[in-house]
This record gives sequence, structure tokens and C-alpha cells, in this order.
Amino acid sequence: MRKCVVCVLMTTLLLAGCGPAGMSQAEELALEIRVELLEMDSCTARLEITADYGQRVYQYEMAAAVTGEDTALTLSAPETVAGFTARLSGEGSALEFDGLAVDTGPLDGAGLTPVSAFPALLEAARTGYILSCGLEEDTGLLRVDCGDPVGSPGSGTETALWFDPETHALAKGEISVDGFRAISCQVSDFTRG
Repeated sequence: MRKCVVCVLMTTLLLAGCGPAGMSQAEELALEIRVELLEMDSCTARLEITADYGQRVYQYEMAAAVTGEDTALTLSAPETVAGFTARLSGEGSALEFDGLAVDTGPLDGAGLTPVSAFPALLEAARTGYILSCGLEEDTGLLRVDCGDPVGSPGSGTETALWFDPETHALAKGEISVDGFRAISCQVSDFTRG
């Protein structure tokens, strides 16, 4: 299925006249990374997530393991939730630890939570509509902004992703809802499987 999507994407870009001759270095790199992520079967990473609810801010640290549509997140901070494991799949999600549950509530109407942030970032990287991309001089990272192609800036859900231009590893991501940054995620040890 993913290879078919990659072929359709590449064909669409070529038919639209967006072949390598008409693309910037950043656009070529963004497309190359997208193809790699679409072909990816699994990945692991360490995450530092800040969830901003406006009146309260939560910070989490966790290890992520993604295989296909299944994601396992093991929280390590804050200490009060260390050891909790969240399991997300196409069929739903569960938060496990000795019969206890944590519910911080959604950050938007679509159910965005700190636990669903990493899968949401990966989905945006794989299939989100790319509004802009460029190599940042100060960080040296490739920034890719995704959002609604017909929406106005600052409305709806917008995602910013940063990738290492050499390794193509996801380094950072942010999700904004109606212009307010709800999720900030620092990614380390990103490894494709």
C-alpha cells in the first residue's frame, strides 16, 4: 500500500512539473525523507514532550516504539507516571500500569493528547500537505510545515517538523491548534527499522 502511495506521489509531482529540475534543495530533501518514511516499517525514539493546555503545562519523557500502525510509549518522566505504557493502534488505545490510568484530556477536538503526539507527527511527515520547507541557517535542520492547503494560516491544526539533513532523522516537531502551540516534541535517538 505504501509503495503504491509513493508511486502515485512521485507521478503526481512529475506530472505537475515539480521534478528535480524545478525543486529547491529543501524541497528535494523533504520529498526524499517523505518517501523514506512511507517505506518505513518501524522506528524507535526518545521523546521529550511539552503539552500546553493554556492554563496548565505538562512535560513528559518517554521511549517510543512504532511497528506498522501500532505504537508503544513507555513514560519515564514525570516520576508519578514513570513506567506507564501507552499502546496505540488503528483500533484504539490503552494506558497500562497496575490497573491505574492517566487522563490529561485532549488538546483539540480531534483528540490530540501528549500520548498521541508522536504518531500524529509521523502521520504529518508521511502524508501531511506540505505548505513550506527550508533549511534553517541557525539550526542546520530542514524545517517542513504541514497544514490545510485551503485553510488560512493560524487556523486548524498545523504541524512543523525538523529533520537532520544528513541522517534524515526526525529531530523535533510542534503541533499548533488555531495558532496556539499545543505540543512541542524534542526527538532523540530516532532509528528506522
